[in-house]
Amino acid sequence: MRLSVMLAVAVLLLTGSNTTQAQESEIEILRAAVEELRTDYDARIAELERRLAVAEQNAMQAQYATQYEGETQTGVLTDTSGRAAFNPAIGVIFQGQAWHVSRNPEDYAIQGFPFGGEAGPIDEGLSIGETELILNANVDDKFSAWLTAALALEDGEGVVEIEEAWVEATALPAGLGAKFGRFFSGIGYLNSRHSHTWDFADQPLPYQLFLGEQYLDNGIQVRWLAPTDLYMEFGGEWLQGGRYPAGGNADSGFGSYSLFANFGGDVGSNSSWLAGFSYLDSTAIDRPSGDEDDPLIFNGDSELTSAHFVWKWSPDGNWKQKNFIFQSELFRRREDGDYALPGGAPLLYDVDQTGWYAQAVYQPIPRWRFGGRVDGLSTDNPGALFDGTAVAAPSSDPRRYSIMADWSNSEFSRLRLQLTRDEAGPLDDTQWGLQYIHSIGAHGAHAF
Repeated sequence: MRLSVMLAVAVLLLTGSNTTQAQESEIEILRAAVEELRTDYDARIAELERRLAVAEQNAMQAQYATQYEGETQTGVLTDTSGRAAFNPAIGVIFQGQAWHVSRNPEDYAIQGFPFGGEAGPIDEGLSIGETELILNANVDDKFSAWLTAALALEDGEGVVEIEEAWVEATALPAGLGAKFGRFFSGIGYLNSRHSHTWDFADQPLPYQLFLGEQYLDNGIQVRWLAPTDLYMEFGGEWLQGGRYPAGGNADSGFGSYSLFANFGGDVGSNSSWLAGFSYLDSTAIDRPSGDEDDPLIFNGDSELTSAHFVWKWSPDGNWKQKNFIFQSELFRRREDGDYALPGGAPLLYDVDQTGWYAQAVYQPIPRWRFGGRVDGLSTDNPGALFDGTAVAAPSSDPRRYSIMADWSNSEFSRLRLQLTRDEAGPLDDTQWGLQYIHSIGAHGAHAF
């Protein structure tokens, strides 16, 4: 009798165990099915949104073609009531500043790091920065296009520069994207961002010295966005190599390439983050830096590796009321080649340099923000042959400290006051200034 009872209990336990395992297996299958449906749903919504945007653009073009009959000398279509219709979308960014320095800006230099590209201190006195004219639109259901023309004054004369002119493929499958033309490289965190979106009036020291302020070139960019809950983006570029830190359009106009990756996500309903890595390989042929009248000439390879991290916080995601942003980037540059010094023969040059910055910006109440930034550089000693030249190692690592306060009446206007203690040059310098940024017309959303 006791043996029969024990056997019955054992059978019940085994049956219950098998039932539990079966239930758990069924739950996992259902979870996987739900996740698959959610992914498919998101993809379908994204495709429908894209098709809706294209349909709206096509309808707008048709409306303009039938409604507006007159064409002015400026090329803007107008109706009899004087209203104007713009296609493509047109926007203008106005920037300017009043800047004061305690040292002569013409003598400004950073020992061991000659300026190249567009790098350099902010102009002293009252001046206007670049005025950006932006045009963008969908070309058709497969492509969109973007043009940024920078209007500036150089030596009292107006200058127009094509800053960006690119076309983007918008209908590639499997999360792929492609851009070709003239554009800011996707390396780093700040490089691809226009100056009116910066949190300070100038770029951090590593951007100025390693990238000539921003790396802009002609080329092709390919990106892939992974279909995962965690934001993961991977990309690469093949570039002409005509701009600092490259130069001379090496390798038959394929003188630079880059690789980059970005990862991000949300932490609850209050915070989000972004982290990434990038690599830029450039070949320089007769690349000038330093004094424009008597420059240093570099020939060789330039490799730049960087890592960035950004954390954003706002209560319950209400960005307009209160928010906090922390961001930091670390750079390592290695240049291997030769420098031709003014009036001298080329000297072998093989140096590792590092740069970094960290900044925080806090908005305690609507419209008002306050921020601080620290940036620095360091370099190897290139050797005794360079002693007494602009590329010799400095006696101490360059540093710079900045604080700012800005007020934005809306997303289209901003006034900023900035104070900087610059300990990067031969003599310490105190700089302060007032900057304005205003935009009219179409104004696209800013990146994370």
